[in-house]
Amino acid sequence: MTSAIESDDGPSLALDDMFAEPPRPPSPEPTIATYARERDASSDYWKKIDIRLVGSHPLWGHYLWNASRAFASYLDDHPELYRDRNVLELGAGGALPGIVTAKNGAACVVLTDYPDQALVDNITHNVHFNIDEQNRRRVHVKGYIWGHPVEPLLEVLPERDEERSFDLIIMSDLVFNHSQHDAMLKTCDAALSRRRPATVLCFFTHHRPHLAERDMEFFVKARDRGWHCEEILTRKYPPMFPEDPGAEEVRATVHGWSLVRSNQ
Repeated sequence: MTSAIESDDGPSLALDDMFAEPPRPPSPEPTIATYARERDASSDYWKKIDIRLVGSHPLWGHYLWNASRAFASYLDDHPELYRDRNVLELGAGGALPGIVTAKNGAACVVLTDYPDQALVDNITHNVHFNIDEQNRRRVHVKGYIWGHPVEPLLEVLPERDEERSFDLIIMSDLVFNHSQHDAMLKTCDAALSRRRPATVLCFFTHHRPHLAERDMEFFVKARDRGWHCEEILTRKYPPMFPEDPGAEEVRATVHGWSLVRSNQ
């Protein structure tokens, strides 16, 4: 007995015949978004950062979000949080906040996103384009899934750091991933230093106002794990998608939060 795919007596039931796909349009070309430094840069060595964004991506890596811009400005104004220290960025996308820390003197910066080649390659491009060769040696790009073991992230840290840990973790527009709150916090708890003062900074916008309460569950879970959580910034931008439903005031506001372990 032959299968229907092999038979010459009737129509083929091969998948290509059953579910014929029309020709796919070409993937959109990458775009460039420019972050202009907001502080007076007249006497400093950098004035802007050009971030290349993938043309499209199911993980939203093709946008430079308002939270990322607000985060970059905050980090630029507060280099004392990371200068000569180790920085980890989770869900980096175009990696603007992490690149700011690298340009402003962080000891080691590890930029991570989901281990998709398009995302990882794009972050690598942004590092090479925006950071000079000498300082580039302090920056590492890694594919990483939240909640997984952090040893591959720690192994690139300088050997002089006996603890091999991070002093600052930065998270930009990630809390809308409600199912991943526990995984994010697991990574933060495992990767952050326990011997030195250490901080998680989390910046975000409630893009879906009707789900804002679920966004905030991230901080409820963090407190239950022993973190002290404090809002440190609110800043308004034009909403990225004016046609979206929900209060524009909510969709236009970037919130910045600081998390430190309660026993610090």
